Amino acid sequence: MLTATRPTRLAVLISGGGSNLRALLDATTADPGFGGEVVVVGADRGGAAGLEHAHTAGVPEVVEELTAGADAATRTAWEHRLAEGLAAYDPDVVVLAGFMRILSGGFLERWPDRVLNTHPSLLPAFRGAHAVRAALAHGVKVTGCTVHLVDEEVDHGPILAQEAVPVLPGDTETTLHERIKVVEHRLLPACVRALCHDRVRVLGRHAEVDLAGHRSAPPE
Repeated sequence: MLTATRPTRLAVLISGGGSNLRALLDATTADPGFGGEVVVVGADRGGAAGLEHAHTAGVPEVVEELTAGADAATRTAWEHRLAEGLAAYDPDVVVLAGFMRILSGGFLERWPDRVLNTHPSLLPAFRGAHAVRAALAHGVKVTGCTVHLVDEEVDHGPILAQEAVPVLPGDTETTLHERIKVVEHRLLPACVRALCHDRVRVLGRHAEVDLAGHRSAPPE
């Protein structure tokens, strides 16, 4: 259980523009009852544009770059440095907000059931880094976004919330992704807020989540 004596401390990991980080920063600032605060932002690229959001908000940054094609030993050392860098700020929850690296069980064990991710599809459909492109290529009429807890498989952990987004005639990867982001910017902060208030319960593959006073329960 997360402590009620202080705001839940949030670490956010990004790789790119950080629009979900911005949404989370805005939500924690605008809602006095959010129950959490972003205490550190981590990135795997020093040039990640989203770091500007952290700088503007006065949030410390931890940058650990990983060279493309790095071998297993290099990746393990990189992940250890990243985890230690975040741990220095004593986070309770780690939020992957457009973070394009796979994290190992060793990383996840530091924050059990407290690492969550947002993904631009209705999982388990279209896992992986090119979910929006894959949805368009497959010709689906509806896609969406999923917020889930992270496990050792890619885009696989227990689902906290999902919302559908229609695929419109003439959609490109860019236009569809931008509409998905609008939903992500609302759904990700809502799920983080639920974690901050200890309103998430996990039973195997199923998660019970209370986003706004209404509990979505797993099947018996």
